[in-house]
Amino acid sequence: MTDLAAFARDKGVKYFMISFTDLFGGQRAKLVPAQAIADMAEEGAGFAGFATWLDMTPAHPDMLAVPDPATVIQLPWKPEVAWIAANPVMEGAEVAQAPRNVLRKLVAQAADQGLRVRTGVEAEFFLLTPEGTEISDPADTAEKPCYDQQAVMRRYDVIAEICDYMLDLGWGPYQNDHEDANGQFEMNWEFDDALVTADRHSFFKFMVKSVAEKHGLRATFMPKPIAGLTGNGCHAHISVWTPDGATNAFADDNMELGLSEKGRAFLGGIMKHATAMAAITNPTVNSYKRINAPRTTSGATWAPNTVTWTGNNRTHMVRVPGPGRFELRLPDGAANPYLLQAAIIAAGLSGLKTNADPGKRHDIDMYAEGHTVKDAPKLPLNLLDAIRALDADETFKDALGPEFAASYIKMKHQEWDSFVSHFSAWEREHTLDI
Repeated sequence: MTDLAAFARDKGVKYFMISFTDLFGGQRAKLVPAQAIADMAEEGAGFAGFATWLDMTPAHPDMLAVPDPATVIQLPWKPEVAWIAANPVMEGAEVAQAPRNVLRKLVAQAADQGLRVRTGVEAEFFLLTPEGTEISDPADTAEKPCYDQQAVMRRYDVIAEICDYMLDLGWGPYQNDHEDANGQFEMNWEFDDALVTADRHSFFKFMVKSVAEKHGLRATFMPKPIAGLTGNGCHAHISVWTPDGATNAFADDNMELGLSEKGRAFLGGIMKHATAMAAITNPTVNSYKRINAPRTTSGATWAPNTVTWTGNNRTHMVRVPGPGRFELRLPDGAANPYLLQAAIIAAGLSGLKTNADPGKRHDIDMYAEGHTVKDAPKLPLNLLDAIRALDADETFKDALGPEFAASYIKMKHQEWDSFVSHFSAWEREHTLDI
């Protein structure tokens, strides 16, 4: 285990950011001087949970965020500070609703079954003007801007700086590109154990925003920040391995698409619980402007609206691009890094438990011929439908943890109520003279 005080002495670290992620994906931290880190490492940094997006009241006791020394990262852009992920605890017990704790519990359950879930994410983001109202590059106007080499080079300073940092951190970044929307980018790094991926995903969002601010820009992972353009997805690549990481339990060359019986059952769980998962993988009001979007200026949304799976075909919710793994294309940029992984594992373990059948494979172009598929469930049309689907899925809620599920559903209902009570410009424009 890393000795944080020794880490600070060796690396010249003056402060530690002890960080946790709340139910809505907000990253919360306290800045702790290195001289105090030994006590904080043992006892945790104190927070008022009610002051964040957690289901607590002002009467709750202090919530202590106990740092996980294995996650410590010296900020590449400010080396005197180190970031560290923490596990929330209250009165000696782990906070059951805290997202990192939810994921850790599910990782442990998978391990008890001899399964090591390994994942990668494709985190897309926009680089906007500081006000967040328009893309930052006025020359980025192509109708099909995906992979535009001129556009990516105009933002070279930002993208290369972030990639250099990932290289230094040993994440194994392997490609960066301009994505399908004007002003949009994607950066990829190697897959790893689900908890490691979640920690890196969380830090990546922090890093991208910080570097963008350093360059006078604003980065957003918002699912649909600009009308008419492709939204920010966060596709997840999933495989399951033996405990030693040597054998891919999803791989079987004798099976359809090289996906083993375990792989099919895990996929079956995701297909079965997909509409409930949407409340977690697509957690905001804005999320449903991405997965139920009309045609974009580039010609495709690249987002699903129906629960279907296929081979190497990007128009479905799940594709199997090669043996031993599959890609879940449902999540968007607002997904909580920890709850995203937790939802995948919870659904997959449920599928393994019941030997769930993923159903018929469809190899059609869902954007052009989706209307011909009559027997597949539709994804929720809005956040309220997704919350209701989650609340109705008792098996999935139980897998995630009843306390977490109750808190999450309660707070998401409050978010929806806040949205529908808001008077919008659209209402005034369309009904003032009715």
